[in-house]
Amino acid sequence: MKTIISIFLFSFLVLTVTVTIFKYTESYAQWQADSRLTNDTASSFTSTNNAWCIASTGNFVYASWEDRRDGNSEIYHKRSTDGGATWGADTRLTNNASISQHPSISVSGTIVHVVWEDTRDGNLEIYYKRSTNSGVSWSTDTRLTNNPDFSIDPCISSSGQDVRVVWRDDREGNSGIYYKRSTDGGASWGADTRLTDTVSASQKPAICVSGSVVHVAWADSRVGNAFKIYYKRSTDGGVTWGADTQLTNLVTVSQSPCISVSDSVVHIVWNDERSGDNNEQGGYFNIFYKRSTDGGITWSTDAPLIASNVYSLYPSVASSGQIVQVIWCDDRDGNFEIYNKRSTNGGINWGPDTRLTNAFDDSIYPSVSISNQAVHVVWIDHRDGNFEIYYKRNPTGNLVGLVNINSEIPEKFHLFQNYPNPFNPGTKIRFELPVSSNVKLVIYDVLGKEVETLIDGELSAGTYEPKWNAEKLSGGVYFYKLEAGGFVSTKKMVLIK
Repeated sequence: MKTIISIFLFSFLVLTVTVTIFKYTESYAQWQADSRLTNDTASSFTSTNNAWCIASTGNFVYASWEDRRDGNSEIYHKRSTDGGATWGADTRLTNNASISQHPSISVSGTIVHVVWEDTRDGNLEIYYKRSTNSGVSWSTDTRLTNNPDFSIDPCISSSGQDVRVVWRDDREGNSGIYYKRSTDGGASWGADTRLTDTVSASQKPAICVSGSVVHVAWADSRVGNAFKIYYKRSTDGGVTWGADTQLTNLVTVSQSPCISVSDSVVHIVWNDERSGDNNEQGGYFNIFYKRSTDGGITWSTDAPLIASNVYSLYPSVASSGQIVQVIWCDDRDGNFEIYNKRSTNGGINWGPDTRLTNAFDDSIYPSVSISNQAVHVVWIDHRDGNFEIYYKRNPTGNLVGLVNINSEIPEKFHLFQNYPNPFNPGTKIRFELPVSSNVKLVIYDVLGKEVETLIDGELSAGTYEPKWNAEKLSGGVYFYKLEAGGFVSTKKMVLIK
């Protein structure tokens, strides 16, 4: 199935951030079973330009995709009203003899917004549709672009009544990034704004919004003919724009960015051809990360999110407060599977890789959304013989899914010495909770640097015993710290190598 991946792949001031990387081992996952959202003999596709194909607010979750069940590509939609536990029927959003593809979806309150590219006018144009009642009924199609060349790769973001769309447009003879906005929830739209003005190619734009600050990232070949990640922002809702900022500087290719913002912290992930050891040698595509803590004014150094040299593609990012969730696909297990990584401190440190799929065929093009701390993911999956839309959720967003190992309620908080100790490579850490508590269990090295967060979430009263696997770490002294309901305790353990 790597042939399919290859075809899609090519259709497509400094702060310091320390990123701690762990290979996937054992996590206490609350990720639930895969759910198949489509079921027909034709293929269904999410977007190929890292635009979000899933959106959520409260218990409402919305997914949009391209579907070929009707003989040509049409845009379909599906929603859940119970946080992804169950799903309603498929809704066909387009109905014409042309190609409708590459949708992007956003939600603000009860208004759901969908954009896509469409050939009904003879060339590819950007179209838009909205629902003002949480996906029950939909408006007619609205054509957002009108030029003799093609407009592709739309991405949409909304906040309140403000709706923003970016896309790639070839009307000037070369591909540039364009922007359009609505200030009345999608009822009417302003003029097109060209964000890039170079003779080089610009593609795969991504957009996110925080208040009146609009953030846009894209891939651009203006330097050295190899695509680099660029960024631009507006601080007045898209009326005026700042200068382009080049975020990657190596000679290798960087492309397919995805961007998210929470307050003033901006997170960007992208595909990068440099090798995983962060040098300038071309190699496997890997997932890299960068953040800004001042709303896009200054940026951290580039940081690889994947430890090993595997083929990692199509990252999607979502953030809420200090929680950052990144989803991607890679081939470390022989075929492409969906993986997840999260940070609980705004992108400073990262937990282990969590494998979300385990099929015998490729799972690719994931998209992620966060609502009420729940994490929602869609992707396309070939396990059924054709590409179908699959969905997975984590209701709490936590890695923990621990089981109480004792039926009796403890009398007090207590953290036990790990066992075995010394150990190689795994050990168990037991603790007791007399009442339900927000629990954080963190591993530190001898210098006090955070190594891994084992638990960060709500647990009921009881006795728990998570395992920790340190097979990829050096031998030496480590510390584990438990915080729960005002109780704090730290103990030492020794890893022997």
